[in-house]
Amino acid sequence: MRIPCPHCGARDVQEFSYLGDASAARPAADASLDAVAEAVYLRDNPAGPHRELWYHASGCRAWLVVTRDTACHAIHAVETARAAAAARDLTAGAVR
Repeated sequence: MRIPCPHCGARDVQEFSYLGDASAARPAADASLDAVAEAVYLRDNPAGPHRELWYHASGCRAWLVVTRDTACHAIHAVETARAAAAARDLTAGAVR
């Protein structure tokens, strides 16, 4: 699998580290142990398009949000995590 890094171009997946679901919400600081255990250990295993966090450790060292089809590994979109967060903040109406 090759990931089209926005900074470095298409690179082999071995240059990246998979970090998990990009849409997962972290539990609140005062969440119960059960809520923390559920967030850490219980994950969905979706088939189809899925937004994932990847780190380009052997390249530009950027955090990326990759939209990948987990059934066939086709990559539909790649954006920097910073751009994804800014877009999410605009959608949520956050003010900086």
